[in-house]
Amino acid sequence: MDVKNMDLMQLEKLCKDIREKIIEVVSKNGGHLSSNIGAVELIVAMHYVFDAKNDPFIFDVSHQAYTHKLLTGRWKEFDTLRQYKGICGFTKPKESEYDYFVAGHSSTSISIAVGAAKAIKLKGENRLPIALIGDGSMSAGMAYEALNELGDRKYPCIIILNDNEMSISKPIGAISKYLSHIMAGEAYQKFKSGVEKILSYMPESASYMARRAEESIRLITPGILFEELGLEYIGPVDGHNLKDLIQTFTTAKNMKKPVIIHTQTLKGKGYEKAEGHYASWHGVGPFDVNTGEIIKNSSAKKSATQIFSQHLLELAKEHDDIVGVTAAMPTGTGMDALIQNYPERFWDVAIAEQHAVTSMAAMAKEGFKPFVAIYSTFMQRAYDQIIHDACIMNLNITFAMDRAGIVGEDGETHQGVFDISFLNAIPNIVLFAARSEEMLKNSMNFAYEYQGVSAFRYPRGGYLLDDSEFAPSPLKLGKGEILHYGTSNVALIGYSNAVGKANKIREKIANHLDATLVDLVFVKPLDEQMLLNLTKNSKKWYIISDSSKNGGIGDILSAFLQKHNILDVRVVSFEYPDEFIQHGATELIEDELGITVDKISQKILLDN
Repeated sequence: MDVKNMDLMQLEKLCKDIREKIIEVVSKNGGHLSSNIGAVELIVAMHYVFDAKNDPFIFDVSHQAYTHKLLTGRWKEFDTLRQYKGICGFTKPKESEYDYFVAGHSSTSISIAVGAAKAIKLKGENRLPIALIGDGSMSAGMAYEALNELGDRKYPCIIILNDNEMSISKPIGAISKYLSHIMAGEAYQKFKSGVEKILSYMPESASYMARRAEESIRLITPGILFEELGLEYIGPVDGHNLKDLIQTFTTAKNMKKPVIIHTQTLKGKGYEKAEGHYASWHGVGPFDVNTGEIIKNSSAKKSATQIFSQHLLELAKEHDDIVGVTAAMPTGTGMDALIQNYPERFWDVAIAEQHAVTSMAAMAKEGFKPFVAIYSTFMQRAYDQIIHDACIMNLNITFAMDRAGIVGEDGETHQGVFDISFLNAIPNIVLFAARSEEMLKNSMNFAYEYQGVSAFRYPRGGYLLDDSEFAPSPLKLGKGEILHYGTSNVALIGYSNAVGKANKIREKIANHLDATLVDLVFVKPLDEQMLLNLTKNSKKWYIISDSSKNGGIGDILSAFLQKHNILDVRVVSFEYPDEFIQHGATELIEDELGITVDKISQKILLDN
């Protein structure tokens, strides 16, 4: 869409149309709503001032890039947003040449922009990286590592700070607003450059006094942090005023320096029910546009997150040494209830998974029992801290990994499939998982009592298996369970929520094959005695687990058999293949991968 030839009225009409389109599609498909409709003018102005085809447009997290997608030839396809084989909810270069980088995790944009700026300079090209980052993403250390280098190296680069909660800085009255308006203008920037040039020729004493005067002005403006890092600062600017945005972006473009443009926007702008700081409108399922009510699946079970939250609250009431943390996902992990009830013992430390782990490791050292609740996909970001700050000293800390397995429409950046593979390699860690609601509570009880590093995973949504089918017992370290003894030489070995799937397969093939059903419960340490006994009658082990095949349960059990020189047992894994799993409804993804209950059942029957 060619926005460069539009006048201001046409651009404002376009913004209105884009908002309506986003609300319409997200209400049907689900997705990130408030962040997208709050950034419409910012992105339209970006496309108006900069060259989207040549200048790298870098979106932090990229959950706010729907407007960018609509402006780059995907208006008709946008109805397929987050659907299987449809438009991805995040930027994706395979989808469009206008999507510069894959994104889904936060605080990477400035580092990408710095790298792009270095490459552009080395190649001698006339291009300018533009990064759009939210104030929440500025809470992560990686952003400041990049700013530190950028301020030193001075590569031409523009960083648009989308401040939609005033969490970076708040304008101080009318003086600040007046100064900010002046600072956004080209005249001020030219004046400032001229002053700096004059100061370089002035005697030291006069130069010192002039600089002190300049600093006193900057102290009452929000840009002091960035200017002290060596970056030019413009703002705050009204992030919904197209005329001001275009003027500001044009000024910054002509400066040929690293510039921070501080914009202030309203989350959910244009849809009154979502306007403001409401976490519930950040990522939503399908909803009724008129009422704002979420369209719920009446048959949905209680989610594992809800079970975790409620039981941790019960444990916290009983044991005052329990503390906990999450990294910017209090609602998503269920930690919000704990923070509300015990604000001195439970914390949201913002987008800082590394800090979350290390700070809780120190609390464990001081005699507390921390529960670190982080999504499986985001736990990857704290890998060094798990090793260096928790496991080496074998501290008494528990990692609760939410959203383990396929998470559906969020896609490849959010799938929780690697935690077993990357955690199993670490000494001094115990890995286990529950198959049902009551067993999750038992797992949490075990985690509290266990002295050392432990980690358990649980799925997005509810458990497949009801407690009534195989009533769980209290967990014992390194002990698995045989839930059904079959008469054939086939064993279905499940782990975590996939035990329910393994049971469905067992029932599906029961008329032809009576398979033994095993719940590993513990991946590390394995129940070696149970597995050795299993090898006597079960010579074909089929692995059912919501995890990556590489380094997953199948590999772990194959290594176990090799260790014991058992050569007559064959392991067949139905875990996820060695590829990044795309977005789409879980059942459609599993069907494509050939790991639905029906497809696995057919393969097992053909194999026997």
